Amino acid sequence: MFRFSITLLQIYLETFPMPKTIISDTSCFIILTNIGELELLCKLYGQIVTTIDIATEYGEPLPGWVEIVNVTDKSKQQLLELQIDKGESSAIALALETPNSTVILDDYKARKIATQLGLTYTGTIGVIVKAKLQGLIPSIKPLLEKIKQTDFRISIEIEIQALKQANE
Repeated sequence: MFRFSITLLQIYLETFPMPKTIISDTSCFIILTNIGELELLCKLYGQIVTTIDIATEYGEPLPGWVEIVNVTDKSKQQLLELQIDKGESSAIALALETPNSTVILDDYKARKIATQLGLTYTGTIGVIVKAKLQGLIPSIKPLLEKIKQTDFRISIEIEIQALKQANE
């Protein structure tokens, strides 16, 4: 009977997997806003979670589909702030507290720390590639061109890799 219950639980979890929590840092909000594509986050993930520190850094009211939550363990965030900025620190601290989460980070140092902590992450370019692969946008090229017109820097290597991943 016990073995049977585990099998049913496994089938249930495979049929109805736990929804992944997507936590965004400030840069993703800013970049997508600057190119007129902030709604892409909602179309792709439904709801996004962020922290009050990130909402403050963003500086504008966030849409209703962005849930603002507090980091419970501020000591982790404070330790992270010794290495990276407050927004990134709060995003990583929240991801550490949130099972089954992915954090959207663009800063290299923040991504390195996320890797060391065993967190799953992506970046704004990864979000755009995923939107293309899910049929939400026809091509990533126009969005990459818009991003290059902002102060966000994309290396040639990242651009080539993104285009390959998007099958372009």
